[in-house]
Amino acid sequence: MPIGVRGALVQRVSARADGPLDVTWLALDTVRPPLGRIRLHWEPASLRGWDVTAHLSLATAEVHLASWPGAPDDWPRLVRPTLYEVSGLSTALTIATAALDLSNSLAPT
Repeated sequence: MPIGVRGALVQRVSARADGPLDVTWLALDTVRPPLGRIRLHWEPASLRGWDVTAHLSLATAEVHLASWPGAPDDWPRLVRPTLYEVSGLSTALTIATAALDLSNSLAPT
């Protein structure tokens, strides 16, 4: 991971098992990723492989989503299913929240 970044923001996760995992770097001074976005951080493991962590940005905090200690060099393939499922769930919750907000605003008072 380059110097001066605190992780990578997941932009897109392919539905294909061998598909891409698109990310952009997050600067050290980034307070918190946008709501529902996933931040990845990885560093060399003590023995071999990579220690990978994922955090999910919620309304009031960034929470630990998952860890993959000592992941092999092809770790993006390992973490992709979890990231794909969480991204889909987050999108569904965002749509449901917007629909509920719209419904509440249209309801007679």
